[in-house]
Amino acid sequence: MKKLLSLVIVALLFACEGPQGPPGFDGQDGGLIVSSAFEIAIDFTAENNYEFIEPYGFDLYPYDMTLVYILWETDNGQDIWRLLPQSTTFNDNTTLTYNFDFTQDDVRFFLDGDTDFNALDPIWTDNQIFRVVVIPADNVGRVDYSNINTVMEMFDIKSFEKR
Repeated sequence: MKKLLSLVIVALLFACEGPQGPPGFDGQDGGLIVSSAFEIAIDFTAENNYEFIEPYGFDLYPYDMTLVYILWETDNGQDIWRLLPQSTTFNDNTTLTYNFDFTQDDVRFFLDGDTDFNALDPIWTDNQIFRVVVIPADNVGRVDYSNINTVMEMFDIKSFEKR
């Protein structure tokens, strides 16, 4: 009888489970997950083939993701950032797309589209401001990346290194 009672008590102890807690973010070995970010101004010219490659200057892990935002306009002193790729269509129905790709070593900014890049007004090619944010792989898919303010808040980004 004592064995049966002991077995029942042990079964109850291991069978009981409390409610699941709220979802959290996974860390790495109990460490802090840190995002790296920088801001860069680029001139797209025929000489640089309307592209620019920038080394990160920090370690990027194989599954990390790079996001790039362009300063699209300013409204009443408030900067409006848009996630790339970002396109515009001109009156002649040609398009210009600001785009990027990245490797583990660098990020490449480039113009794409069917418009004549050589004929573009400098407002589209000169001093284009971009913000680059590297998202640790553990956090991919957990936030609306189209909103730079949400990304900055989630990853506690207070400022962007100027390059």
